[in-house]
Amino acid sequence: MSIRIGIVGISGFGGGEAMRLVANHPSFELVYAAGEGSAGSRLGDRFPGAPTKLAELVIEKWDAGKLPKLDVLFASLPTGSSAEALARVSKDVKIIDIGGDHRYVEGWAYGLADVWPAQIAGQSRIANPGCFPAAALTALAPLLANKLIEPGNIVIDAKTGISGAGRGGGDSKFGYAESNENLAPYGLLKHTHMPEMAKTIERLSGSAATGLVFTPHLVPMTRGILTTIYCHGRATTGDCLDAARCFYAGRAFVRVTDQPPQTKWATGSNLAFVSYAADPERNLVIAMGVVDNLGKGAAGQAVQNANLICGLPEIAGLEGVPVWP
Repeated sequence: MSIRIGIVGISGFGGGEAMRLVANHPSFELVYAAGEGSAGSRLGDRFPGAPTKLAELVIEKWDAGKLPKLDVLFASLPTGSSAEALARVSKDVKIIDIGGDHRYVEGWAYGLADVWPAQIAGQSRIANPGCFPAAALTALAPLLANKLIEPGNIVIDAKTGISGAGRGGGDSKFGYAESNENLAPYGLLKHTHMPEMAKTIERLSGSAATGLVFTPHLVPMTRGILTTIYCHGRATTGDCLDAARCFYAGRAFVRVTDQPPQTKWATGSNLAFVSYAADPERNLVIAMGVVDNLGKGAAGQAVQNANLICGLPEIAGLEGVPVWP
């Protein structure tokens, strides 16, 4: 029996990526698509490459009180736009919130799927991690869990592709002329992902994440995130790599590499790449994490979480290899 899927915010980059993954999933059937500005149009008008079986599906105006029978709803809405509406969705419908309204909110499991799969399985309300946390926390988790680094004074330097701004980009500063051949920091000292990163660091380490610094940078590429993370610790490079390989043993989507990872390695996939370099004499550990911001950073991890809560194989619908070149 197929699992009936709905996607709200389907015309955006995150929602569109969710649609692509759901369309190729062996157990999911997309029966409901919703949006705001795109309401009334066919899915095939918005996505000319949509599969024939989905092209005639009409995008409906989002109304949490008028849903068809669904098993799982993916909500890909801007932060601040989903809390009130999703509270009105029947408890019989499982929800994956790809947006930021429910991260570390009571009643919602934090969906860092490669770190806490057992705590996600069987839940009905999942808050997907943000794209930057997906990259940074996946790299940090083995070090924090094994106490190889101090949880305080961690510095996260992140680079992201422009699709992280969403379809339409928010404002003119994300246009081609402004972004091409340019590198720009933003969200200094107050980025929306800071609280969930701090809380997860504390959860993994059992200690306060005092002094956490996070600076994202926009780079002129379509998709991908690279985080370079500076930590205090006396571990060697080998210690860090061994800890990560043990921590992620048997996990399908995390690759631990001896060489620094590159964003191209993850493009179009749900993979996360992590690596480390350490100098014990300098009390320095450098952790690196790479994800596709629309894959593991959004829709890929959302589908992975949906597999977990539906009791399906975790890799279902997510086995495609990255796009290269």
